[in-house]
Amino acid sequence: MTGSRRLYALAAGLTAVCGPLICLGIFGLGLYRILIGSGVSTPDFEATLQVLVAEATESGASVTPEATVSSGQPSGHIVFTCQIYKSQSAEQICIMNADGSDLRQLTQESGLRHYYPSMAPDGGSVVYSQYREDNVYEIYELSLANGVASRLTDRLGVLNAPEISPDGTTIVFMRWTVASDQYQIWLMDRNGGNPRRLFGGIGWDPTWSPDGTRVLFASDMDGTVQLYRVEMDGTSLQSISGLPGIRGRSDWSPEGTITTYSGEPWKREIYIMQADGSGVRQLSPAGGNSQGPSFSPDGQWIAFTAYFDKFNDIHGCEIYIVRIDGSNMLRLTDNDYCDYQPRWGP
Repeated sequence: MTGSRRLYALAAGLTAVCGPLICLGIFGLGLYRILIGSGVSTPDFEATLQVLVAEATESGASVTPEATVSSGQPSGHIVFTCQIYKSQSAEQICIMNADGSDLRQLTQESGLRHYYPSMAPDGGSVVYSQYREDNVYEIYELSLANGVASRLTDRLGVLNAPEISPDGTTIVFMRWTVASDQYQIWLMDRNGGNPRRLFGGIGWDPTWSPDGTRVLFASDMDGTVQLYRVEMDGTSLQSISGLPGIRGRSDWSPEGTITTYSGEPWKREIYIMQADGSGVRQLSPAGGNSQGPSFSPDGQWIAFTAYFDKFNDIHGCEIYIVRIDGSNMLRLTDNDYCDYQPRWGP
């Protein structure tokens, strides 16, 4: 190798190592993004798509995380909200393999909003919320075998964040009505029958414990927003977190750990903790405004929404996965619209 070629190789190596450090400065965000969908949004939804007016603090480009996956490939499917029409009022439900391949759109009504999807424990269907009329969002279940969507509810109010219990018999969800003006955690049978309130307090973004005996959710019932858990009979309500700026969307792994996100607007990060709230550690690298985490079925990976590669882009939210030790980050989507609210399934 000639001297000049060696210099070029050395420069390239230094750039690869030091480039991310030079690029840590991030431009402030642009114009505030106004919610254009009908109905009421939960704190998690507002946090995911809100764009604030901010001044640039220092120049630089976005941080691009490592895009390689080592041994032990992630498996299963990830269902998510895809804003293919760049309009919140026309959001759709999409699905892809856990490596980002075979991305496809599941819902087809271009003039209606669909969001908050999650997969059935057996991987055979997806439940989600769909706009019906002002102050009414219904819960649907869509079969992945034939693409048929069945409406499970009938004008109960604004319903979202549905999730099927591990045994496949019950759906937990958030309900809001004009009369109550309150986020509430509700349950219903898998077919939509017997809707009932889980407990008397405020809550949103529910998710099941691995054994299906408890529900984890977010609430500001004691002032600041924290995570709570409650038994299936509505008893033993307990606050388990102490992070500042928790928004809502969380998940409970098969191994008993919990993931959530918190932080100031556009400085949010993913955290992991034990089921009692102990052992909190930050998982996501700083600088991506990371949100909405979901565990893989084996509990070894987390999918989430972030803006690492398109931080200053109003449509820049993409879906990433990362190991629970923080290694092997990979961006799965790369579109000119937002992909968010990922939920991992078989």
